Amino acid sequence: MERKDFIKTITGGIAMASLQPFYNWTQSLGEEDVTHPVLFVGHGSPMNAILDNEFSQTWSRFGREIQKPKAVLVISAHWLTRGTHITAMPNPKTIHDFGGFPDELFAVQYPAPGSPELAQHTAGLFTTTQVGLDHDWGLDHGTWSIVRHMYPNADIPVLQLSIDYNKPPQYHFELAKQLQSLRKKGVLIIGSGNMVHNLRMVAWDKLNEPEYGFDWAIEMNQIFKERIGNHDFQSLIDYEKLSQAAKLAIPTPDHYYPLLYAMALRNGKDDATFFNDKAVGGSLTMTSVKWG
Repeated sequence: MERKDFIKTITGGIAMASLQPFYNWTQSLGEEDVTHPVLFVGHGSPMNAILDNEFSQTWSRFGREIQKPKAVLVISAHWLTRGTHITAMPNPKTIHDFGGFPDELFAVQYPAPGSPELAQHTAGLFTTTQVGLDHDWGLDHGTWSIVRHMYPNADIPVLQLSIDYNKPPQYHFELAKQLQSLRKKGVLIIGSGNMVHNLRMVAWDKLNEPEYGFDWAIEMNQIFKERIGNHDFQSLIDYEKLSQAAKLAIPTPDHYYPLLYAMALRNGKDDATFFNDKAVGGSLTMTSVKWG
């Protein structure tokens, strides 16, 4: 065998070996009989990660009721980037992206595996932008505060997709549609944020008062629910035109954009089911939605 043929043979073997895990994963992503639901979850305070309350209890119940997925993909309000990226490391770290909370919260680790193969597969689904494979981020509290209640054994791969904060609402809605096929391939997709989220106006002295919401927060939350229930997604994309209350409910869109990702993944058969539909501290709502 000539030297050039030998080199070609061994390099081809190396390439095939490196692609084998990706091939194995994509082969495992055959379509299932069940289309997994898509969730928008109001995650609220990081303390919900360690509290046993009505919010965390609902997340735990969903983990028992929903068919166990092959993986979970989360679009979190707390990973804002230039461009779009997906976590692609085998073992994502637990990020404690907050301050002023008890040591007990900072001690939490959620050692769920990642999946470089699924990250590569997912990045390849996007035809309108190039998605970067990230090896530095991990799982922020918008993800692990919820998922650790759903899957406490941390035995399911968990990935995050970032939010390109330089893009407008319509862009995010259209981008999310390209993830639709994952619902039939065993992937549970979660948008994690809050519909109404104005930290500057939180009534800290009312945090322990059940269902305390300012009039404008309750008004806006009801508008959101009505439009979601009627599948009027365009008006929710153009949310600033809905009401004057929108300016107070969404002073910045970081916690709102994950709702657009979840809405975009609804198929024609999915009705919306609301859960954790409560106001907190006057200017936040935990209202969440399940489609499918």
